[in-house]
Amino acid sequence: QFQLVESGGGLVQPGGSLRLSCAASGFTLDYYAIGWFRQAPGKEREGVSCISSSGGSTNYADSVKGRFTISRDNAKNTVYLQMNSLKPEDTAVYYCAAGPAAIYYSGRYWTQNRYHSWGQGTQVTVSS
Repeated sequence: QFQLVESGGGLVQPGGSLRLSCAASGFTLDYYAIGWFRQAPGKEREGVSCISSSGGSTNYADSVKGRFTISRDNAKNTVYLQMNSLKPEDTAVYYCAAGPAAIYYSGRYWTQNRYHSWGQGTQVTVSS
């Protein structure tokens, strides 16, 4: 069965860094676009970043551009989200999701119902 597992969340001070991992089991990530989303308390889930199946193209929400970097290691069947210069407003549960490669190339990478597999989420808290 398709399964995604996020890890790497935690408590960090403002200005700090974390690296989230999204590991897949039951399928290989090579053919899938991967998105990172987050949901803060009382807010709707929003797109953060996404990466094409080849890893050659990436996209970021304006709120994280220049601070977050998405990457993938298909040999390890894992996608990463490096988060630097974290701010309190980055506090949220972060989810990774997998969807057809066409999601990225069609430009629909922020459309959450296009993704068919979701992880359980990992909590990121930015606080002093």
